[in-house]
Amino acid sequence: MRLFVPAYEWYGWEDVELEFPESWDIREIRMEGHNAKSLNGGDLAKRLRRPVGTPPLSELARGKKRCAIIFDGMTRPTKVFQMLPAVLSELWEGGIEDDHIVFMMASGAQSGPMLFDFQKKLGAEIPKKYLVFNHNPYDNLVELGETSNGSPIHINKEVMGCDLKVTIGALLPHLGYGFSAGSEMILPGIAGIESIIQNHRIREGTGSGSVDENMRRLDSEETARMVGVDFVVNAILNARCNVSDLVCGDVVNAHREAVKRARKHYVTQLWHGADVAIGNGYPMANEGYKAYRIAEESVRDKGDLVFLLYTPEGCRVNYYNGRFGTEYGGRGWRPDIYIKQPWKMNRVLVVAPEIQKSDGCYYGNGSVWVNDWRIALEHLMDRNGRDAKIAVYPTAAMQISERVSKQRI
Repeated sequence: MRLFVPAYEWYGWEDVELEFPESWDIREIRMEGHNAKSLNGGDLAKRLRRPVGTPPLSELARGKKRCAIIFDGMTRPTKVFQMLPAVLSELWEGGIEDDHIVFMMASGAQSGPMLFDFQKKLGAEIPKKYLVFNHNPYDNLVELGETSNGSPIHINKEVMGCDLKVTIGALLPHLGYGFSAGSEMILPGIAGIESIIQNHRIREGTGSGSVDENMRRLDSEETARMVGVDFVVNAILNARCNVSDLVCGDVVNAHREAVKRARKHYVTQLWHGADVAIGNGYPMANEGYKAYRIAEESVRDKGDLVFLLYTPEGCRVNYYNGRFGTEYGGRGWRPDIYIKQPWKMNRVLVVAPEIQKSDGCYYGNGSVWVNDWRIALEHLMDRNGRDAKIAVYPTAAMQISERVSKQRI
């Protein structure tokens, strides 16, 4: 049997073929919104004009002198260029000229992108026509005091010099903030490293799908209010990472509405007790450990869990929790930072055509790495015989189980 899974986000968006023995029971388990219709330009413009909790962006723009468009970084598969025509049209209608619009990538503590990254996210013409900047979490920051939780608020100086602040990002399941986008575009997105460290130390209520009782997100939302975010654009993505829904408006209220829709969109009916659970790291293979949760819920005790990491990047550099030596890294790094033993499964296999040994710690000590699916298949056949039950999650990094979907907002 052959199965094709999406892969190589930002690098051709190609499918990869997986071949299995005919005797195996193979199930490709998709999220509810896998094939959701992509919105066209007219659809996006209509949704942008129906914000939640704020006036339309064109009204907010009137009388403003300078606008910052803050967009999510390269660990998110958001095709920002799909939404930009509608956003820019609203700004022009409100009287803001191109020379008074700047773009800032909300990369948080991650390493800065290059020109080709900006072109992928924004389209080839935007960096030619507008000022597009990297965020530096160590310098050029404005201090705004502290949150009620005690987090020091240091925010990008360029953004704070603008009197209209707009964010564009994708709402995706997130282990720290419940779902990404919204205030997460500000803290950690354009915050200083000390702000990020303090905020990331908050553990209460964190977890994929957890929002209202997530103290880390609430700390972030308080920060966004202090910063004065005027308008957020929250995208929900289908399996091809095209925008299939859009919720805009207030930094908190619009995010809550988007979360309600995202729970129904990304929810996946698991196959519990699979002998092998395969989590495709797409569409965030440069942080492919995000595929872990849904695959771990699916695999049986002492079964095999497989990651598919089809990206030439390896793990994106993160100055907070990245590894920068044999036994040390950023202040949030530890040897078992993501996938920790003891495991429910018997072993973890990682399929990565481009292997970087130092990335291994993110996928658990003892994980087995191979650079070709056929080699992984040999490992699986040796242990699972002729009657194996194989669950394949093709967009695992953004799929959530029914259990997670039913959590309180």
